[in-house]
Amino acid sequence: MSSVSSAPHVLYYDYIVIGGGTSGCPLAATLSQGASVLVLERGGSPYGNPKIMNIANFADSLSDTSPNSASQQFISDDGVYNARARVLGGESALNAGFYTHASVDYMRKAGWNPEFVDESYAWVENKVAFEPPMLQWQSAVRDGLIEVGVLPYNGFTYDHIHGTKVGGSIFDKYGHGHTAADLLEYAEPRNISVYLHATVHKILFTETGKPWPRPRAYGVVFEDSSGLKHWAYLGRSSKNEIIISAGALGSPQLLMLSGIGPANHLQAHGISVVVDQPMTGQPSAMTAEAMYRAIETLNSLVTETLQGGVILEKIIGPVCTGELKLRTTNPHDNPSVKFNYFKEPEDLNSIFKIRHKDMPVQALIDLMVNLPVNLRPRHFSTAISLEQFCTDTVMTIWHYHGGCQVRKVVDNDYKVLGVDKLRVIDGSTFIDSPGTNPQATVMLLGRYMGRRILYERLMRGRK
Repeated sequence: MSSVSSAPHVLYYDYIVIGGGTSGCPLAATLSQGASVLVLERGGSPYGNPKIMNIANFADSLSDTSPNSASQQFISDDGVYNARARVLGGESALNAGFYTHASVDYMRKAGWNPEFVDESYAWVENKVAFEPPMLQWQSAVRDGLIEVGVLPYNGFTYDHIHGTKVGGSIFDKYGHGHTAADLLEYAEPRNISVYLHATVHKILFTETGKPWPRPRAYGVVFEDSSGLKHWAYLGRSSKNEIIISAGALGSPQLLMLSGIGPANHLQAHGISVVVDQPMTGQPSAMTAEAMYRAIETLNSLVTETLQGGVILEKIIGPVCTGELKLRTTNPHDNPSVKFNYFKEPEDLNSIFKIRHKDMPVQALIDLMVNLPVNLRPRHFSTAISLEQFCTDTVMTIWHYHGGCQVRKVVDNDYKVLGVDKLRVIDGSTFIDSPGTNPQATVMLLGRYMGRRILYERLMRGRK
């Protein structure tokens, strides 16, 4: 990998992968085994960065507000602090490291081949997944869950199953972090170029009917860290493609910047419409998890710190969905994102079920109400309801998905509807949450689809 400033102004490849993130790295590494691949990553390298590579410091990466930090912060339209990855390896470089598979039911609904799934998981885990050490805190939580009847006890496993288990981690026994960028070690060096600090401005399309019946992606325009423009084009083969793997926020944003999105919204920003696709950016969602957690570092706006340990309870399959729109036409800027936390009463009712019956609402208020977890207004009345408490103190632990969903924006092969030679392969295509930290599933998807695409390429070549 190298800085894009050293790249030629014009390049040609079989595959152009936009985003060297959690899905893009395994995808590109796999494709390089049978074709030439260009990876364009807007961020820098995770290697040598102690905020990413050391488990004791990983939370600090989320508080780094410098212009070239691995974490690009934004505030959602709901007033909640958020962050998105800006680094090779993507979100896998910016989290607490939990690694576990999606459920068998989830993979069945996705229509994935079980044999390919097993191989893809094993391929990923050989590089980045580990059994974590059981220290005093972890052992106490495990024993407590078993004691209160969260059974069976499954020991250490990557599988998503009922009961108590010890899940995997992308931090090894020495506390050293491993990210999706490590999967590039599988790549064929002669067939892959990875350029860092390369921000894609838009995808280039042929005009309808010249000479194909619908728009066809043929190249991209991207910018280096000095602001100089570069162009990358697909080679002449009909099998070549552009693949967006820019994440649940970046992928729908880039589609819209390239002219695929709601026509009225694009025209309002002066963008020529390639495909009127009202579902781009709709719906965007999060895995809504419980809103109480220990915070060591939030961001530069945070001046108060809470240290402690809190057990989190997930809400599986939240009803609320949000939306993503362009704020500007500058690809460096964050899009406008609204998650609509607790818009539907059903999600609030799910939260109520996790509160211990003997824990008064006032105790929760005393614990959380003064923490700077968001910019939403607070209600300090002693008569505050649990509903109001949850609404006031909502925060994120990320895990976004949606915005380019299967059967809405892409088909079952992740090809963008209405155009040719363009796919989206990342968490933006998920219809539902995997029900756990999604990074294992996103890495799986990159490897899985890389294998499928190479197989299709081979079969078409034989014909």
